[in-house]
Amino acid sequence: MTPADTTIPAQPTLRVRRIRLHTQHQAVVVMRTDCHVCRSEGLSARSQVLVSNGKGEVQATLFQVDGDDLIAIDEVGLSETAWERLGLKDGDAVRVSHAPAIDSLASVRQRIYGNRLDARAFVDILRDVVAGRYTEVHLAAFLTASAALPLDENETADLTGAMVDVGERMRWDASIVVDKHCVGGLPGNRTTPIVVAIVAANGLVMPKTSSRAITSPAGTADTMETLAPVELDIATLRRVVESEGRRGPLPPRDDRRSDRGLTACRARHRARARGAGRACRAEQRSRGARRFASPRRRSGWSST
Repeated sequence: MTPADTTIPAQPTLRVRRIRLHTQHQAVVVMRTDCHVCRSEGLSARSQVLVSNGKGEVQATLFQVDGDDLIAIDEVGLSETAWERLGLKDGDAVRVSHAPAIDSLASVRQRIYGNRLDARAFVDILRDVVAGRYTEVHLAAFLTASAALPLDENETADLTGAMVDVGERMRWDASIVVDKHCVGGLPGNRTTPIVVAIVAANGLVMPKTSSRAITSPAGTADTMETLAPVELDIATLRRVVESEGRRGPLPPRDDRRSDRGLTACRARHRARARGAGRACRAEQRSRGARRFASPRRRSGWSST
């Protein structure tokens, strides 16, 4: 008798195809319903899958199609978000399998049942969020659980600390670094670009981050994007700051991944500060003229 062969067969690979599917921040993959990997793994629509290529991996939501109009049976289509995270090119080989269980969801479940969380739990949750392991449903569950039973002071401090710990930090070699915050929520209230421009124009370092609007295209980052790019990678951020006349390059520890909505740094706002001031004054004069114009003139009637 010969001993049984216990070698585990290699997981089959699929060829990737960029399908130009824009899903905002959600990673999505598309596979055929009759794909051999879907059948062997027991994958169905809306399954959470792990796509890996030996150099990196991304967790994504699976959607399925019939026929070969979009992808071949041995292919997997990737959304733009998934494509950019893996850095692939068409035809590269990847493996698709079930996504691993998310241990931090136990803490979310604990919060749903009215229990308080400690700092370790918040760190675990945010690490999974940043890694893209939480779906929109998972995020909604965490937010709802945090709102139904509001965070106490300890939880608020622990959550804030976790947000700092899981992110990348940037330290500035300036004696004073300033920022500006507000509660937001006021339609059309775009004070941030004006305030940042004025402060930065007077020589203060003000690396301002802002968010896009949730319910409209008029958030601070959206508005600033009409003037300049707002999503800056590390290299661009360094170049912008250094081009403003800093005395030397940033030290290696001063890294920060571009948070979506990085509206401006000192350089961009300083470059536009004077022009923005003139534009604001011109707009104010125009508004004043319209405000005090007579009804006859506002309606375009002739005075003769």
